[in-house]
This record gives sequence, C-alpha cells and structure tokens, in this order.
Amino acid sequence: MNQIGGLLGEFGLVVLKGVARLRRELPGILEDAENGLPDLAREVLAGLLHQFHGFDARVTVYDRQIRALAEASEPARRLMPVESIGPQTATALVASMGDPHVFDSGRSYAASLGITPRQHSSGGKDRLGQVTRRGDAYLRTLLVHGARAYLRVVDKKADAKSAWARRLKERRQVNVAAVALAAKNAHIAWAMLAHGTEYRPAGPEVVAA
Repeated sequence: MNQIGGLLGEFGLVVLKGVARLRRELPGILEDAENGLPDLAREVLAGLLHQFHGFDARVTVYDRQIRALAEASEPARRLMPVESIGPQTATALVASMGDPHVFDSGRSYAASLGITPRQHSSGGKDRLGQVTRRGDAYLRTLLVHGARAYLRVVDKKADAKSAWARRLKERRQVNVAAVALAAKNAHIAWAMLAHGTEYRPAGPEVVAA
C-alpha cells in the first residue's frame, strides 16, 4: 500500500493514508482516463493492486486459522475478553509465556516483554525511565497496537479501567498511555494464566459525591 501510494504521488495523485481508503479509491483512479496517469504506470499499479488482493485473501485465511486456534485453546479463550486482546494476541501470549510460574509477578512478566519502564533510584526516590524494549518485540507490538486501538474508543466506556486509561491519555501522550495500558494487560494476562482465573472486568467507576 505504501508503494502504491508513493507511485501515485509521483504523478500528483494523492490518496489519504489508510488501507481501507486506498482499497476503495484505487480502482476508480485506474479507470479514470482523464487523470493524466501514463498507461505504463496504470499497468504497474493494476498489477500491484492485484498482488494486494492476493495478500488480502491470504491474510483473511490466516485470520480464520488464528481465530480457530484461539477458540480451541482454553487459556486463549479466557484471555480474549480482556480489552484490546484478540485471537492473535491471546494465542501469542499463551505460546510465548509457557509456564507462567517462571515469572515472580505480572510486573516481571511485563518487564520481560520490554514494556516496563527502567527504574532509577536516588536519594530514596524511585524514578521511572523509558521502557526497556527488551524481550519479545512481536508480542510487545501486539499488546501496544491493541492498546492504542482501544484508546480510540475508550471515551465511550464507563468502567473503572477505561476511566483510568482515559485520564492517562488526557494527561500524557497517546503512545505513553498505550504502553501503560499494554503493561497493565500483560499483568492481567500473567495473573489469569498463572492462577487459572477468568477475566473479571472492572465495574463502573465510582464518583465521589
């Protein structure tokens, strides 16, 4: 999609970012004989669009396979109700964590994924630095991307966890809030897998009178 967008830009045809938008608008661009797009470029772009449709179909098949694997896995099924954890992240968590008792706590598990800030102690005070970004980069990416997607709809949620995430998003950058939510979800996932528990969503936030 980036390659197609770059080629269109060479001929002054700009499509706003987004796979869905480009998927929707590119066929019309290729059919428009008045937009000044040379025949050779039109042919190349049509070939790229054909490749994209092939990749799209393959991704759909893989998505179905991953969902089937998640539904067949009792631990993954328990993880999927957690906000921003879908079949792909749930199966990756189960597969990568192995024996959850290897980790002392949810924090140590999150630290193994590189989404816990470094700690610097001085004068009896703990200071948190940037996340370490060590460990499983693939799983860290899944957790952070899932959290970022959830933050886009968090304003519509009324539970205590979402209220916490919403306040964090208002105070800090969205990426900071996404990493914090990803770390919280890693803590929750570890606790659920370590203790064999179901997910218990936080109830509505209680506002003091």
